[in-house]
Amino acid sequence: MELNSLVKINKKKIRVGRGIGSGKGKTSARGHKGQKSRSGVAIKSFEGGQMPLYRRLPKRGFKSFKKERVAILNLSKIQNIFEKAGNDLKNVLDLKILKNRNLIDKKILHLKILGSGNLKKNIEITANFASKKALEKIEKAGGKLSLIKK
Repeated sequence: MELNSLVKINKKKIRVGRGIGSGKGKTSARGHKGQKSRSGVAIKSFEGGQMPLYRRLPKRGFKSFKKERVAILNLSKIQNIFEKAGNDLKNVLDLKILKNRNLIDKKILHLKILGSGNLKKNIEITANFASKKALEKIEKAGGKLSLIKK
C-alpha cells in the first residue's frame, strides 16, 4: 500500500444552491427557466413530444380473473402415470392424488378426462368432466369413471 494508491472515501456531498462560491449556486445546475427548473415537477415517461415507449409497444394478452382452472388429462397421459416405476399408485386416480404427487399444479380446481390414447389398466377415476370417448375407453379397459357435480 502506498499513499498514491489510496482512494478518498470521506468525500463531502455537494450541497446544491448554497451560494455562488460553491460552484452549484444560483440556478443550482438546473439551467434557466422551463418546467424542469421548477421544483416539484416530474415528467414521467415524457419523451419531448415523441410518442412514449408505453404507447409505441403493442397491447398484448389478457388474463381473466374468472377463468376456470381445469387440468386436462388424456388417457395416454394417465397410462404413462401408471406405467412409471416411481408411482406406487393403486388403481384409483383423482384430483387430490394428482396434486399430492405434484403431477399437476396446486391451483387447479377441476379435472377433465379426454379420450386421446388408450388405457390398458382398469382404473377407477374420479373427475369433474369427461368426454364420451374417454368414458367408452375406460369402461372397455374394465375401469370405472365417476363424475363429480360442481
